[in-house]
Amino acid sequence: MSIQNTLVPRLRAGVSVTSRSAEYLRAQTETIFVPKRIETPALSNDGQEPTLRLGFVGTFPPTKCGIATFTASLSTAMADSDQVGIVSCVEAANVLDHPDGVVAEWVRDDPASLEETAKVLNTYDVAVIQHEFGIFGGADGEDVLALVDRLEVPFILVLHTVLPNPSPNQRRILEELSQKAAILVAQSAVARDRLLEVHDVAPERVVVIQHGAPANLGPQKPPSATRRPIILTWGLIGPGKGIEHAIDAVAQLADLDPLPQYVIMGQTHPKVVEHSGEAYRESLFARVDALGADKLVTFKDGYRDTAGILAEVQEADIILLPYLSREQVVSGVLVEAIASGKPVVSTAFPHAVELLAEGSGIVVPHEDPDAFAAGLRTLLTDPDAAQAAAETARRQAPTLFWENVGAEYVRIAAQVAVPKRGVSL
Repeated sequence: MSIQNTLVPRLRAGVSVTSRSAEYLRAQTETIFVPKRIETPALSNDGQEPTLRLGFVGTFPPTKCGIATFTASLSTAMADSDQVGIVSCVEAANVLDHPDGVVAEWVRDDPASLEETAKVLNTYDVAVIQHEFGIFGGADGEDVLALVDRLEVPFILVLHTVLPNPSPNQRRILEELSQKAAILVAQSAVARDRLLEVHDVAPERVVVIQHGAPANLGPQKPPSATRRPIILTWGLIGPGKGIEHAIDAVAQLADLDPLPQYVIMGQTHPKVVEHSGEAYRESLFARVDALGADKLVTFKDGYRDTAGILAEVQEADIILLPYLSREQVVSGVLVEAIASGKPVVSTAFPHAVELLAEGSGIVVPHEDPDAFAAGLRTLLTDPDAAQAAAETARRQAPTLFWENVGAEYVRIAAQVAVPKRGVSL
């Protein structure tokens, strides 16, 4: 016999259900798991409990998108104690040069590929499916339903999008998935709240595990009277990023000494290039010129790998997220900023309101350059305010490190794998 956890929703005594702090999120996620005694599975030859075999489904590098990066990072974090294989969602077969670990490709709108994907996943103990409506074939990605109907193993559904106003078909897809999934993972408390408000989903089957990020805490930079402070925005560039408003804001800081440097880093999103070329980026160049802000704004174009991004984030003093979305409940960039111990100035999208509530940043109204400028000015001219925000971010950071996030997924996977292994509860 051994003590393991079972999935029972319960909060620690004294924790407010209305709290939105990082500490609350950690408390909520941990206490969803309550000890229960189960029979110990047969030990492997080395005396250890058998390793879980986990089959991941999602986009995967070299595909350049947030979910691909997430799949790679989470599977790597879980691979420390488990065996993992990746089914990569692709547009066409045998085009991408995948790294090791990809055991199959699921080609969009290819029935034979769907059958092969299910066959491969059924060799694992648990499937971990990344869900976003745009990465699977069929209307609103409904082909994922055909996949889960063919699974003989339990699956965890990781929600990357929770829409406030889903279409009837999107609602149908997500609710059918929720009925078949062993566990649904929401990546923020606001995502879980929205899921339960909008969809007919059993609350006890939805857990909160924050989006992870690499541990990237470097030494804190002391204030300097000569070094130019760096404000950084990064990620795939497109109209929804709101960078035009950020440029307008930074242009108002030309009176500061030393002069801040606003770095806009990243390539244009491939789908934006496909539909409108580099028109958005060129409009940003024109805006900088029109404002005479060329000494304040620097563009660093092109793709950077994770190590390159983390190095740039280390050098930054403030992270600026001017996003236009008012509905975003998960932001990997926001999590990476806090996991790097950096103060943040962000528009008031739901995930930012949640994570910055403890004081690791400043939340400002959308599309309001004056508010952006005021928030930036505060952190650039008040060393105490900047230090307090950075120290708060550094306290929050460990809860977001991939190794800790991966450990939470391992615990869930161990639970849902129990029936397949023939362990009686």
